[in-house]
Amino acid sequence: MNIVGVGRSPFVPAALRKAPFTLAEARRYGVTEDHLRGSAWRRLGRGVFAWHGIAEQPMVRLQAAMPRLPGDAVFSGRTAAWLHGLDVAPCSPIEVTVPISCLVTRRLGLSIRRCVEFEGSTAKGLPVTSRVQTVADLGRRSELIESVVILDMALHRRLVSLTELTRWVDAHQRLRGIARLRRAITLAEPATESPMETRLRVTLVLAGLPRPEVQVSLRDASGLFLARPDLYYPDRRLVIEYDGATHRERLAADNRRQNRLVDAGYRILRFSASDVLNDPASVVAIVRRALDASGAAPR
Repeated sequence: MNIVGVGRSPFVPAALRKAPFTLAEARRYGVTEDHLRGSAWRRLGRGVFAWHGIAEQPMVRLQAAMPRLPGDAVFSGRTAAWLHGLDVAPCSPIEVTVPISCLVTRRLGLSIRRCVEFEGSTAKGLPVTSRVQTVADLGRRSELIESVVILDMALHRRLVSLTELTRWVDAHQRLRGIARLRRAITLAEPATESPMETRLRVTLVLAGLPRPEVQVSLRDASGLFLARPDLYYPDRRLVIEYDGATHRERLAADNRRQNRLVDAGYRILRFSASDVLNDPASVVAIVRRALDASGAAPR
């Protein structure tokens, strides 16, 4: 009778399941260089490894990058923004800023920026550019609408204030993109609750439509709370909503809410991500017609 052997699971010490490690650390737990060539492990950099179950986690990848950085380097850009708590992709690629005098120009998997002066800080135990510089850097490098998205997100989460951003702009007037950042500050709305709401609002404003109010509490004639819409034109009682993924999950509740608003004399327009991203001209035209119906929108 033939006996089919069953392969044993690879030996993975509990201590090596939590964070990246070096070859020397692996050996202390009985894991050899030959073991690390197996499918249970991932090489994250020169001499740095991680258990495959955690290897793609952003924090693990950033911790693995640390030994490869110069001592005076800091994480910056979207990497720093993620460490500060913003909902952005931190590792595509990992961005690092070094002093202009640093001789390091490239590292595999890293985007290295050189800067004469930067404000250092820490976030989640890692070196980063300060909150205000991180937000300002992203704001001045991005296209205008995406710049406002970053500012709205940071302001809503109270990572920075408009006063701090304005002071930073005044102190760095010669930097590339500073005019865009200054414009983005004038368009920012701390009350905005999602990036797509920002994109919808700024699309309307840049098209020349009046600036809508954001997250205003609406009530009926008796004072009963009805809703807090994404955007609102009070002089025309026009409500504009962005329908995200959560709208599909709570459709019945949203329908009841919409019925109450209509019954109280409000008009409602709803747009999806596809509308805003793929056909912004139609979005603008529909809102313009709704405002024109009562003489509100400028040509």
